[in-house]
Order: sequence, then structure tokens, then C-alpha cells
Amino acid sequence: MPASRSVVIGVDSSTQSTKAAAVDADTGALLAVGRAPHTVTGTAGARESDPEEWWTALVTAVRAAVRDADVPAASVTGIAVAGQQHGLVTLGAGGRPLRPALLWNDTRSAPQAAALAARLGGPEAWAARTGSVPVASMTAAKWQWLREHEPERADAATGVRLPHDHLTERLSGAAVTDPGDASGTCWYGTATGAYDREVLDLLGLDPALLPALAPTGATRAGTLAPAAAEALGLPRTVAVAAGTGDNMAAAVGLGLGGAGLLDHPVVSLGTSGTVFAATRVRPAAPGLAGFAATDGAGTYLPLGCTLNCTLAVDRFAALLGLDREDAVPGGGVVVLPYLDGERTPDLPHAAGLVTGLRHDTDPRAVLGAAYEGAAFTVLRALGELLAACGLDPAAPDVRDRPLRLIGGGARGRFWTDTVRRLSGRPLVVPAAGELVALGAAALAAGAATGSDPVALATAWGTGAGEVLPALPRDEETWDRIAGVLTAATPTLLS
Repeated sequence: MPASRSVVIGVDSSTQSTKAAAVDADTGALLAVGRAPHTVTGTAGARESDPEEWWTALVTAVRAAVRDADVPAASVTGIAVAGQQHGLVTLGAGGRPLRPALLWNDTRSAPQAAALAARLGGPEAWAARTGSVPVASMTAAKWQWLREHEPERADAATGVRLPHDHLTERLSGAAVTDPGDASGTCWYGTATGAYDREVLDLLGLDPALLPALAPTGATRAGTLAPAAAEALGLPRTVAVAAGTGDNMAAAVGLGLGGAGLLDHPVVSLGTSGTVFAATRVRPAAPGLAGFAATDGAGTYLPLGCTLNCTLAVDRFAALLGLDREDAVPGGGVVVLPYLDGERTPDLPHAAGLVTGLRHDTDPRAVLGAAYEGAAFTVLRALGELLAACGLDPAAPDVRDRPLRLIGGGARGRFWTDTVRRLSGRPLVVPAAGELVALGAAALAAGAATGSDPVALATAWGTGAGEVLPALPRDEETWDRIAGVLTAATPTLLS
């Protein structure tokens, strides 16, 4: 490939690993993907990672992507990071982390979240001003936990960042974030497009510790800093985008946003399960995260998130000694696989629950019930999301819009079958397997050229894929799981 051909790098820095996609900026062709793992530590609700390991993984993954794409370094024109949302990175002298980052699925801050949610007028007021109500996953609750449990570190902080902010700063030297990822903190006002000073005062958080707000995730934060260029083996002229959160980048990769699809639902099956849609409506529903989108086009990205999805189901497969695909429908068995507590519904202290076992229960049915419990929880959140967007989930024109199914679970036959059976909706399973990284690549191309990233991704066709027709909705299984959840919540799950 000649050096004059433009290549962009999209980085997906997730909970478990970093993936860096080298993408042809003209066609969207995925040239190569580099990978490197992360380490997550912690027990009893704690989930932490060392941000220095994220940086090392980013360098390893980007170098591998450029090498495997067989392109000259001079052809790389842009880079952007999409990171796991909500994590708390506290910086000290020299911009280096004071302690391991508290991750999105660290539930130790549940008491702080509950206390915060009761302030400032209660949950409805929080949703109206920030788009979201504090729960254990939100960054504001994690900062409050740090203030109460490690006050000396909170006092010593010279910067407070989200995971993608920290990596963008390592790349460019610029302390910058975007509206999308910032809207997951509970200290950014989706109604105002700025940090909420009253919330910051409540948290004792000096706004000077926070990164500047860029208009979009494709805004050019700068170019590679000298140390970053040397580490990556790339020219200093490479444009660095402000970047965004992983869910916002996935939306861009699917072509969702002001210059693309609006009000088309997405279900993502990963470590967590998420449902989202790009919309012009700014929903304020306490059970949802009312995020901003990253394209800066007056677009929002309301999202429902569950903590327990593919990882929890895989754990059931391991406990049963079964392959993950060796499952059958649960029948009379119900599993609520809330192994890490749950976020939606808000049950941070819940544990997994199994009911309906008999002497003749097939272990494969228990595994199938774990799939059903996880899929039910995600799809239940989808109904709440559509309603918050002013849509009737049962209306034919809404019901017939296909779900776009993404994430690692979308590659699993039983996952796909379960979602079709419990949703009664057609599915689109995009052919592209790295939508977060591809969305980040579109942001990188936007930073390099000034183009709208959603329009770029739409032209690239990264959201296209196989269409699976709807199946009749399994009302019996749905109602059985719903009944168990309702009955168990007051005692067993709270």
C-alpha cells in the first residue's frame, strides 16, 4: 500500500483487553487487528485494573496492527480510543495514576450511589439534569467511595479521568474528553452540555481536575506527543481524536447518529449486556443511562446496561461441565445469573438464583435457563429504553424494526436463538466483528479529515450483516422469568 493511502487506527480498550484496528480510511476495509490482554483484580465486589497496563497493551496492539496490515507508518493519519465507560482514574504527579482504576463493574460504591441518589431532589432530578441516576457503576459514586475510604488519595489527585480520557492524554498530551463518555459520570449535564457545578460541589470535586470537553469524539485533540510517537513507531503528525466510550463508538460503527440511523435498537452481548439507540429525544428515566451520543449532532444515546451477560453464562457452563453451546431451553428451570450483583434492575447485592430444579432436570436445561435469564434481563431493559424514547414497544412499526445484535454473544448460535425467541423480533447480525474499534477508527478519520464519523461509518457499511427473520415470541418463558424476578426481589435479591 502506498504511503499516500490513508490508514486510521481505532482502539477498543475494554475491560479484558485492548484491540487496535488498522482501517483503510477511504473504504473502511479492516486491514488488521492487534490484541493485548488486561488484568482485572479484586474480590467481594472490587474490580480494579492498572492504567499503566492499558497503555502498555495499547502500544502492543497498535504496533501489531500496523505490522500485520503491512502498511508504512507514514500512511497512518489518525488514531482514536474508545474505552470502557465509568472507570475512575486518579492521576498524581507527572500525570501517572495514584492507584489502580476502579472499573465500571466495581460494586463497592453502592452505598455511596444510594446516598448520592437521595440528594439534589432525588432520582428524578438526577435523571433530568445529568441523564442518569447514580448507581454503583457510575463514576461519581466511585469518586465518593474514594473520598470516604482513601481520602489521602482523593486529596492528592491532580487529575480525574475516565479510561479513554487517560489514554487520549497519553497519546496527545491533551486533557480532553467528549460528551458521550462524560455523560456516564453523573457530573456532566446532558441538559446543558457542560459539567454540573452543583454536582461537583456535592462531590467535593474541583472542576480544574477534569479534562476539557470537546464538541465531539471526532474533534482533533492534537497530534501524537513525542513519547507516544516513539512508543508506537508512528509519525508525530498523526491526528489524535478526543475519542469516546465503547458504547458510543459501537453506535458510530453501526451508523447510528444524526447523519445515520435514529431510533433503531441495538442489543450488545458482552461481559455486560447493553441496549441502546441513537435518538433526538433526551430521555430522563431513572432506570436508564441517558447518555449523549458522541457525534455532537443534537443526538442522544440512552442505554440500559446489565452486569451479567456472556461471562456469567460461561460461568454456568463451566460449573455444569458443559460447552457453552451445549444447551437446551430451560423449560421449568429459571436462572437469574446475577453473579456480580445487577445494575438493571438495580440490585447491587444480588447473587445468582436457580429455581425449578427436579431430579430429572437436564443440566443442559440449566445452562439454557442461564441464557434465558441473561437475555430476559437485557430485553426487559430494551422495553424500558424504547418507552423512554417516546416509542411504544408493542406498536407494529417499532416492533418490526430489527434488533442489531452485536458483541461476542452475537457469534453464538444459542445466544442468537434465545434473543430471537424471547424478543419476537427480526435480527441484524453485522458481519463486522470489531464494531467498537471500527467506530473509533471512524472518529480517527473524522479527526484527520473533518468528516462526520457517522456518515463515514455509514459509507463504509460496517453495520451491514445477516438478517434473521422474527420467531414467535416465547411468552410462557418470559412470564415465568418475570414472575421469579418479582417474587425474589424483596428478599433473595436485595
